[in-house]
Amino acid sequence: MVLRKRKVLKAEVASSLSFNRDASVRIARRGGKRWNWRDTYYWFLTLPISGVILLCSTYYILVNVLFACLYLLDPEGIAGADKGGFADAFFFSVQTIATIGYGVMYPKSLFINLVVTLETVVGIMSFALITGILFTRFSRPVARVIFSKVLVIDPHEGKPAVKFRMANERRNQILQAEVGVTLVRTEREGYGAEVRRLYDLKLVRNQSSFFGLSWTVVHIIDEASPLWGATPASLRHSETELIVLLAGVDETLSQTVHARHSYAAEDFLWARRFADILYRTPEGERGMDLDRFHETVPIG
Repeated sequence: MVLRKRKVLKAEVASSLSFNRDASVRIARRGGKRWNWRDTYYWFLTLPISGVILLCSTYYILVNVLFACLYLLDPEGIAGADKGGFADAFFFSVQTIATIGYGVMYPKSLFINLVVTLETVVGIMSFALITGILFTRFSRPVARVIFSKVLVIDPHEGKPAVKFRMANERRNQILQAEVGVTLVRTEREGYGAEVRRLYDLKLVRNQSSFFGLSWTVVHIIDEASPLWGATPASLRHSETELIVLLAGVDETLSQTVHARHSYAAEDFLWARRFADILYRTPEGERGMDLDRFHETVPIG
């Protein structure tokens, strides 16, 4: 009986698994450690860039306030500063930690010189860490790939197929691009618990030597497909989602980039196809109309 309860609990946790539009996992958690100091660097990398800038700015101000208070312990230790003036102590700290050194104010006592030495060490380490974090945030290779807002189900070589398309927004190519599609849906176990099952979909083509324009991904719905016999109602009832992951080498960055997307049950469109987006210019060059990228038209 205890084992049965544990199974149901695991199934309940699994059944809550769902995804955001960018295919990141959205799931509530209970238990476990909420914070580990070893994950500080990872936490910085997952913060929004606005949060990183705000946090670094707050840290910079607080450090200068702290050292300004230390300088005030010796009111006559800073030449050229008002005795006991917090503003002068604060700005002297700013000049010290940033190694500006205007020369109007300078340390003249042993205590202040020791504090200046400590602040210089803190400043060197802090600026090195902050520079590394900001550089990592801005230099991370990211693919600029757009996914169609919907999927269409229309015939492909005489068989029904699920299709969606992708386009490279940059004017370069993603080399050795590879795409994988996973279907996630809710199913009921024999003992009544709901679980989320994952199925890897077989694609007509899952690799491309170079991805520069658009790419229509096709999965044929046959007897071996988990979508065989699916209807709009059954997709909604089972909370079906399609998770797409694209990976390849950016020819400009010479680094691996990836992009991901999630489709929900309501994104499936039946008996429709994507509008044509490829055209030729008067000079005979091939072009792509991204303004019609998400458009669909009825089959026929």
